[in-house]
Amino acid sequence: MASAKLNSLSSQWIANTPFSSRRGSSHVSSTRNLTLPIRASSYSDELVLTAKTVASRGRGILAIDESNATAGKRLASIGLDNTEANRQAYRQLLLTTPGLGEYVSGSILFEETLYQSTTDGKKFVDVLREGNIVPGIKVDKGLVPLPGSNNESWCQGLDGLASRSAEYYKQGARFAKWRTVVSIPSGPSDLAIKEAAWGLARYAAISQDNGLVPIVEPEILLDGDHPIERTLEVAEKVWSEVFFYLAQNNVLFEGILLKPSMVTPGAEHKEKASPETIAKYTLTMLKRRVPPAVPGIMFLSGGQSEVEATLNLNAMNQSPNPWHVSFSYARALQNSVLKTWQGRPENVEAAQKSLLVRAKANSLAQLGRYSAEGENEEAKAGMFVKGYTY
Repeated sequence: MASAKLNSLSSQWIANTPFSSRRGSSHVSSTRNLTLPIRASSYSDELVLTAKTVASRGRGILAIDESNATAGKRLASIGLDNTEANRQAYRQLLLTTPGLGEYVSGSILFEETLYQSTTDGKKFVDVLREGNIVPGIKVDKGLVPLPGSNNESWCQGLDGLASRSAEYYKQGARFAKWRTVVSIPSGPSDLAIKEAAWGLARYAAISQDNGLVPIVEPEILLDGDHPIERTLEVAEKVWSEVFFYLAQNNVLFEGILLKPSMVTPGAEHKEKASPETIAKYTLTMLKRRVPPAVPGIMFLSGGQSEVEATLNLNAMNQSPNPWHVSFSYARALQNSVLKTWQGRPENVEAAQKSLLVRAKANSLAQLGRYSAEGENEEAKAGMFVKGYTY
């Protein structure tokens, strides 16, 4: 077994210093250094490289991993039936957008999409690779009620995850996503927070063991009328638990990515926060809880409007950060695209241009250079849905 590769310089120094050499120790000097056995992964170098590739300058993640049920709701909004052919057509539109890889470094796929091909017979994973985009895969099995909690939920999917992850790797996926949620109006209870953190940590360890970089996503829902200070308090508690259990499960911090919620007031709070305020609170939370060993913070949009999500990201990149701070957006990249497409073949090119507009805007936000000047009203419309399920 390998010696410990701890995730901070201070911890590494402590681990290699004899107890007798530490201040206040009364033990007799010893020449034996303290070492801690950990699980050694044959994929460690590859995991680090994949994480760095996804967290590359000016780029972020396009999330198109909606379940079939959620994809059906999106299609229904433009009058289309929820069929595999329609889902395939829409995802082909997105993934074959020329030049997408300039702004997007990774794309999270639903299992159906991972195994699908274009109408010309090319696998979607090959389309992504050729576009310099890393394929990812949603691996959780959704949310179910958590017994003993305050009407809260937990995320299922650990059963069989190792074998599924191995198959996803063979198919070409190189990172994974597991989404669990925390509800502030429901407490949140200590039980729900610990269940979320432990589940994320077990998933992360299993993913790394099978060559997949885990995206760690405890989404703190926007639901509620609480102030931004309450969101900060809950976020700090949640991420504290998450990193505690990640460390207990010997997860390699250099080989993970995070997908946090931004620290905002509840969606029903009487006062909206400015992008500068949201950036201040969010970065405060991250600097208190996230080690600099983590390569990338890829924010979820969580029902913010397309412009809101971009403005907030831009505000967080006005000064250097210890990690790559970027996006992993679904609705905030797709909303305008769907409305432009309308399911019509003659609109595909215009819809792809719409995707590039949003992707480029968020690329500029990752660089701290975005301006909302010229954005249309549609892009400013909020997309919050109370009790949203993915």
